[in-house]
Amino acid sequence: MRIGRRRLLQSSALALALPVAARAATRDPAPAAPNLFVGTGGHGHTYPGATLPWGMVQLSPDTDVERWDACSGYHRDDGSIMGFSHTHLSGTGIGDMLDILVVPTRGPVKLVPGTLADPGAGYRQRFTAEFAEPGYYRVALQSGVRSELSVTDRTGWHRHTFPAGPGHVLIDLSHLVLDASDTQPLIDEAHLAIDADGTLTGGRRVFRWAKGRRIFFALQCSRAPDRVTFYGDDDAERPAGTRRVEGRRLKAVLHYDDAGAAPLLIRCGLSAVDGSGARANLAADAGHWDFDRVRRAAGRRWEAVLGRIRVTGGSDDQRVILASALYHATLAPTLVSDRDGRYPALDGSVGRVPAGGAAYSTWSLWDTYRALHPLLTLIAPERAKSLIDDLIRQTTQSPLGPLVWPLQGKETATMIGWHGVVPLAEAQAKGIPADYAAAWPAIRRRSFDFAAPDRDNSLGRALYDAGGYVPADRVFESVSRTQEYAYDDWAASHLARAAGAGADAERLVRRSGNWRNVIDGRIGFARPRFADGRWWTPYDPVQLGHMPKPWWRDYTEANGWQATFLNQHDIYGLIAHMGGEAAFEAKLDALFAAPSTLPANAPPDISGLVGQYSHGNEPDQHAAYLYAYVGAAWKAQAIVRRLCTEMYANAPDGIIGNDDCGQMSAWFVFSALGFYPVDPVEAVYVFGSPAFERAEVQVGDGRRLVIDAPGNTAATPYVQAVTWNGAPWTRSWIAHADLVRGGTLRFVMGTAPNLGFGRVHADRPPSFGHRPG
Repeated sequence: MRIGRRRLLQSSALALALPVAARAATRDPAPAAPNLFVGTGGHGHTYPGATLPWGMVQLSPDTDVERWDACSGYHRDDGSIMGFSHTHLSGTGIGDMLDILVVPTRGPVKLVPGTLADPGAGYRQRFTAEFAEPGYYRVALQSGVRSELSVTDRTGWHRHTFPAGPGHVLIDLSHLVLDASDTQPLIDEAHLAIDADGTLTGGRRVFRWAKGRRIFFALQCSRAPDRVTFYGDDDAERPAGTRRVEGRRLKAVLHYDDAGAAPLLIRCGLSAVDGSGARANLAADAGHWDFDRVRRAAGRRWEAVLGRIRVTGGSDDQRVILASALYHATLAPTLVSDRDGRYPALDGSVGRVPAGGAAYSTWSLWDTYRALHPLLTLIAPERAKSLIDDLIRQTTQSPLGPLVWPLQGKETATMIGWHGVVPLAEAQAKGIPADYAAAWPAIRRRSFDFAAPDRDNSLGRALYDAGGYVPADRVFESVSRTQEYAYDDWAASHLARAAGAGADAERLVRRSGNWRNVIDGRIGFARPRFADGRWWTPYDPVQLGHMPKPWWRDYTEANGWQATFLNQHDIYGLIAHMGGEAAFEAKLDALFAAPSTLPANAPPDISGLVGQYSHGNEPDQHAAYLYAYVGAAWKAQAIVRRLCTEMYANAPDGIIGNDDCGQMSAWFVFSALGFYPVDPVEAVYVFGSPAFERAEVQVGDGRRLVIDAPGNTAATPYVQAVTWNGAPWTRSWIAHADLVRGGTLRFVMGTAPNLGFGRVHADRPPSFGHRPG
């Protein structure tokens, strides 16, 4: 059934009345505790285990390694745990990591995990009494073992309490994400050894997603095992007394004749560089065996980060959702440099960061440039500075130049474009000091050197430069590529200008207008276009491509509806191209009201549909805020409130799509505060509808941003008026430079829309470097 525009917008306010009624706000806001199981069900792909903000170690239970919904290694619906591994990805759509699986158990030694359907066939164990809080995880296993996990930056800590009698700990170095599409050995070399001091050391090279990445570890136990058994490939037991084993799929078993005599503590240091790095990282944390001390320290680290946003008002669930979103938005990028500063560089060398610096991995940039990195510039400017310095350093080292999706020293080049330029341009626009000029030569090569080989992320660059678009009959995902390359050109133009390359900057600005060449203004849709200039006919915006083969798509994880609103940087140009304000507003209305039908070959990433708007995936997550650019800010307010209510929940399936290293969560944090960065490079935020009565945000150096919305409830989604530091504020946006100085942003909310708020041209958000009107 087609939903009318009026009904849709009215239902937005009605739906907000469904959550639990808000408690009376206090004037001393305190952060709610996050629910670490949010996103572990459905398609969220998060994990519940122990980690630190942006830490190297993610020590968490693994329940499956073969299903897409278990990309993180864990899914809430699974009934058994394989063990606890030390590295995980949060919210990604591709699986990897799960390094160094530790399995505490009793009974006969089993070397295979078994299956979800028959866990007893292997070392899987059913479980009860799961508990998780930031920096700590606990569970009761079927064998009677009570397992607890905590972490430091580079070391995983375990405390396993066994019943009286014998028990053992299996270390499975063959454990990893599996995929039927893999055609080569996923591990081509590995080693395990017992060193003279009793430390178990090892490493492996893995060819899963990040092809050829290395991981090393050094593991110590609080009690020496009574004996150690090594197993080589094909689970062949090595002779008694073996001290070292090499191969591909290795295991070791630590046997304890009376495992229950005292809790068994394990500490495991990691390194992506070498074994000495793992030993040194472990040694830094090896001055004691006090697990509770580690847990308390981890909790304090999280309290400092989660306390940067405190809210009152809203429902109990909404406050938990916000805390959970902030938690997930501060997991990645993850630390990859050792204590001595060494890290695996993208050119295959071993790099070293300057004293006080850090190198990072897990750069999910196609996703996170949109909201996660902007969020960090606001609430964690010191971390944003560290990340920017690393982005510049790794950009100069990468064969591809601007970062795409690096993981553990390997550029996966996953997704399209070279979006590493966006956080750089955004940070430069926001005044974060860094050597941006150092990155420009590598960015210039990616932008203009068409003799350099393309990777999947940059196919069709020469065609895009010469003809103004990527032809649909030459390169797959051509429509999205053209638009995303154009946005990267916009970002790169700022960096060119900062580097003094004015002519290059002008060329990039002109080329950033190439988005026009894949949007047919006559019909108002993004549309595949062939090399001879013809448009695809007959056109259907619901379809993913003009060819019947499911792998040949003209859009990246989107269809024609969603790709039509992909443009983030030249909104007024898009409005004019599509026939003016009235036509554009009507098209936005139609996006949110169209039937939510998808073709059979649609990927699962296109989820969370409201009409044809897909909140569960990134391409059009800014679309609701585009209403502000045509003076209909009230419609943005209604839709944003609806999305905050319907797309997030305090439950395992509480994230409507992959969390994508915190992007989905960062969208909620921004939107619940009341604003969003439609174009991060513009360095402004467009107002939506705040979800709480009051929020207090630390914005660096002791400055505090207060967002007040007195009396705000589920029934008051509409902004009536705004003041900034007590003065009337008629604009439907505010600059980052204003907010980071601190102050009070006050919203007057109501049950009915104020059609005049943000209506006049002078009050609409800037775009493409200029104001409307």
